[in-house]
Amino acid sequence: MSTCKPNMSDLGQSLCAMAEQLIALENRLKTLEKGKTKVALSALIETGGAYGPFDKDVTLAYNKVYTNIGDAYNSCTGIFTAPVTGVYYFTFFYHAGGKHASKLELFKNCEMIVRSSDHKSGCDGADNGGNAAVLQLQQGDQVYVRMPAHHHVWATSISTSFSGFLLS
Repeated sequence: MSTCKPNMSDLGQSLCAMAEQLIALENRLKTLEKGKTKVALSALIETGGAYGPFDKDVTLAYNKVYTNIGDAYNSCTGIFTAPVTGVYYFTFFYHAGGKHASKLELFKNCEMIVRSSDHKSGCDGADNGGNAAVLQLQQGDQVYVRMPAHHHVWATSISTSFSGFLLS
């Protein structure tokens, strides 16, 4: 009568090999997690009411920062500087009165990427606008929102915002 017994040395070798694979996978996961940089920004411009129009182009310094993970956004200058190379998503939204034209433009370094605008109107009490872009950035690239001369936005009541985050 023969009994089917597993060979203990074969089981031990298999268990040892699986343990080595598990350790290798854990080490690989730790390496990937260390390399994953988190970057996110969400800020508002709040200056107490109408902001503009000005006689020259103005980079908006969104001064009420809700999120700045990675410290990539400078609320004094209004400039986001990419801490790592990657693909980023940015949005901006605004509210403005109809007395003056409103226009905002999203820039990457010195290149205008997207804009949103509305013309001056005597009968339109308020305007809202915004836009978004997915951008491939290199470390050190700068992204900011500029308001051209002779335009304005409303800078109170949580109406005019700039947000962005690292996708990959």
